[in-house]
Amino acid sequence: MRQTLALAALAALTAAGAASAQQGRACGPRDTVLEKLEKRYGETRQSVGLAANEQMVEVYASPETGTWTILMTSAAGVTCLMATGQAFAEWTETEAAGDPA
Repeated sequence: MRQTLALAALAALTAAGAASAQQGRACGPRDTVLEKLEKRYGETRQSVGLAANEQMVEVYASPETGTWTILMTSAAGVTCLMATGQAFAEWTETEAAGDPA
């Protein structure tokens, strides 16, 4: 699931580009954003990848609460929230192979 979710996030976000990723999004210094995710939601990094626009894409989640967040960080250290949600679940390839969806 981690790889699949990260790849889906990378594919979706790569098309957005650096400028549009920061427009209309909640952005801030990386350290500040990560501190809020950890302290407020108990989220930790589940996966990471590099988008075609040379920005880092990460999935943070809390298996305990089910909350998740997808972040994109520029080389300058500006981190933007790209998506958030609930019902996070880890997925294994064994489960994925039997999934008809």
